[in-house]
Amino acid sequence: MGPVSGVVVYLCTWWVVIFCVLPFWVKTDPNGAGAPTMPHLGRKFLITSAISAVIWCVIAYLIHIRIIDFREIARENPWW
Repeated sequence: MGPVSGVVVYLCTWWVVIFCVLPFWVKTDPNGAGAPTMPHLGRKFLITSAISAVIWCVIAYLIHIRIIDFREIARENPWW
């Protein structure tokens, strides 16, 4: 995996993880109006970055040992 594809995989992973982490620690107004009172976005971004880094390392390792081989998938299933 090259550097550009590595960054793309990390960013895609990061966005999926952030949408999973966003609902954690949400405290809303008792009246039920508006945005959460304490969204804890800094903590959520750090947790998301850490989880994404671990997932990215697993994906990079699987690509390195050729368990996931995109070139072989492309050869078997050409899009044209």
